[in-house]
Amino acid sequence: MATYVLVPGAGGSAWFWHLLVPELQARGHEVIAVELPAADESAGLAEYADTVVEAIGDRAGVVLVAQSMGGLTAPLVCARVPVALLVLLNAMVPLPGETGGAWWANTGQAAAMAEQAAREGRTPPAEFDPEDCFFHDVAPEVTAEAFARGEQSQSGKPFEDPWPLEKWPDTPTVFLQGRDDRLFPLPFQRRVVRERLDIPVDDMPGGHLVALSRPKELADRLEAYRIRYVS
Repeated sequence: MATYVLVPGAGGSAWFWHLLVPELQARGHEVIAVELPAADESAGLAEYADTVVEAIGDRAGVVLVAQSMGGLTAPLVCARVPVALLVLLNAMVPLPGETGGAWWANTGQAAAMAEQAAREGRTPPAEFDPEDCFFHDVAPEVTAEAFARGEQSQSGKPFEDPWPLEKWPDTPTVFLQGRDDRLFPLPFQRRVVRERLDIPVDDMPGGHLVALSRPKELADRLEAYRIRYVS
């Protein structure tokens, strides 16, 4: 049995993983979906990392999965506790000293997002629309449940903190990207990850929220990684 520890993106909600958790549990594993202190205006990357480290405790053989903004936090955890494998999922990859706020312009995310929409023949909404960007491939009933929960608060503090590590940790790291992601398009992620980590980007069907749109397929991919790198 392995332990999967799941780190959410912006909003910090463990609910994001609620469809993936039973898929991994059915395969015989312990699963911890972390709730981050996203609404706490005083909580930055250090506090986020503290929360994940506390959730891991003294467990060994941990597979740490980090979604989107979780890519800022998960490497800090790997620098503090033993992690068998880090899986970055549609994730941000920071550079030493870079803030999460600066990451967007530094990587050219906005232009990449517009180029992807043009390639797909889409006209993005005039104002940012979470449903269009994040939920376009999520089942209507799951989307409805997400919106019924209300907007998830996310303080700006973690985006203001310079990323504190001098280099990426030595933890084995793989990158999995949804090929239908509208926020972080696949070609964009291939470039950023190559430049910053020099590792390949694997892809699977699905948008930015693959844990909600394709939980079984995602569980299968995570298990393949675990078997390859941990078992």
